[in-house]
Formats: sequence, structure tokens, C-alpha cells
Amino acid sequence: MEQHFLVFKEVAETKNITLSAKKLHMSQPSISLQIQNLENQYGARFFDRTNKGVTLTKEGQIFYAHVRSVLDLLANAKEQISALAKDQRGLIYLGATLTIGEYILPNILAFLYKTHPDVDFKVKIANTESISQDVLEKKIHIGLIEGPVPRHKDLNVESFWEDELVVVIPYFHPWASRNSITLAELPHERLVTREDGSGTRKVMENALKERGLDPEQLNVTMELGSTQAIKQLVSAGLGITIISSLTVSRECDQKIFKMLKIQDSPIYRPLSILTNARTTQTKDERILINLLHDHRLLSDVLSKDYTDSEDID
Repeated sequence: MEQHFLVFKEVAETKNITLSAKKLHMSQPSISLQIQNLENQYGARFFDRTNKGVTLTKEGQIFYAHVRSVLDLLANAKEQISALAKDQRGLIYLGATLTIGEYILPNILAFLYKTHPDVDFKVKIANTESISQDVLEKKIHIGLIEGPVPRHKDLNVESFWEDELVVVIPYFHPWASRNSITLAELPHERLVTREDGSGTRKVMENALKERGLDPEQLNVTMELGSTQAIKQLVSAGLGITIISSLTVSRECDQKIFKMLKIQDSPIYRPLSILTNARTTQTKDERILINLLHDHRLLSDVLSKDYTDSEDID
């Protein structure tokens, strides 16, 4: 039956029996016979046939959705059974956007290495679009992204953290004795930002517009493609910035930077987990997802310095 489903799916997607036969290395009569057997078994016509090819009927569209689900479930079962049979170590293909990959993921992986040493991770750091596409194509099992989430029926989206964007200044700045500022004060300072088109820049500009401040009013003196480069310029007194609080928490503890909240209205962006709606997570993948949803534990993990050997012992 699985073979019949595979044939049906291929014909539905190519809309051409000849092309399907070539892809599946089968004869055209064999393809047609398997389709006919399915239609007879379910008592419905699944395809409208023309000289240009075939198209799904309404019944065929319903059947196609169920066939995809069944084939995905079977593929997942085969993967998990194969892993058990070979006694493989758990391997999780993980993707993350830049801020998460640089400032959150290292601590999470260090913690999991300590608590679940039998699980390995293969990590890709890329932009939201790339991570989302890889999750859809099942090249990545779990994607962690910041900011706006692309909508797709095959993407499950779960928020796991609220990341606050804050004004960051060097500790010797005249504002350093304060804990917050107003939006009206921002245009009076030199601003160092991420490059146009970055997720952080987009969230910042949209939030400022919603709060009545035109981003064109900001005195943007430099645009950089790296959060680390921005931090170095700010620490040298060459400007202030608006970035994720997660990226500067350690330097604030060391009194290199001072974080200032925006009085008018704090700016938050969600950090989200992306998974493929057509796959079921393994036990090891659920361990990671459960950790991300445990705010108390996650907060504790993110506050630790795993560069210190005693944190890993």
C-alpha cells in the first residue's frame, strides 16, 4: 500500500504520468494501474485526465493531504527504528538566527552536553528565511529564530522567550546614572545600528514607528553587519545602540555597558521555535524543546558562564 501512496503522491505533484514514471523508474501502464486500483478501492475518481496531463479532483485533493501525512509518519517511524537498530547516538539538526546562535545557543548546548552527553548537535547559523526553508525541507529538525515568523501551513511556531530591545550606552556616558530614557531623546545621540534589512533593525524601526517616532529622525552614523562590531564601537564611545538585552548582559555586569529601558513603551520581540508540522519530534528533540519552554531553568542556564571549566564539571 505504501508503494501505491508514493505513486499517487508523485503523480499529484508532477501532474504528469509520463514524468512520474521516469522519476519512479516504472512503466506508464504500471503507474496508471496503481492509480486505478486506489480509485477502485476508495470508490472515488482522484484525477481528471486531459491531453496536457492530470489534475486532482476535489476527492483527490482530500486524499492527497492524508497520503502526505501517512507517508511522513512512516518515514519518521523508519528513521527512529533505524536509529535504535544501529544503536546510534542522538543527533539533532538545529538551526538558529544570529543573535540566538551567538548569545543563547552556546549556553544551551553546553548545558545539554553536561546533562545529556549521548546527544549530538549539528548546528547551522543563518537568517530567518534560510532556517525556515530548511525546516520545511526537513534538513533541520528544530529552528530557533528571532523577530517576525514566516507563515506556512507546514510550520509549527512556538514562542519560548521575550527578548527586549534596549538602548545600550558605554558606562562612562552622561546617561549612565539613569535607568531609562524617552524616545524623544534618541535623535540627539549618534546611533550605531545593524545593517538595513537585518531582523533586529526591522523590529526596531517598526516598533519606533508604532510609538510615533520616524526612524528617519535618528542620527544613524554607522551601520554594521555584526552585533559584536557594534558593541566594540559603543564601548569606545563612538555612539549608542539599540540591541537585544541578551547580547550585552555580561558586559553590563562587568560595567562596560549600561542598559536603558525605553520609558514610553518597552520594545519586545519573540524568540520562536520552528518545527515541521508533518514530523514528530524524537525523545531527544523534545528534551531541547522542553528546556526552551522551562523559563526558570532556561534563565538559569543563560545566566551561567560555561567558559569557566567548573561550570562544565
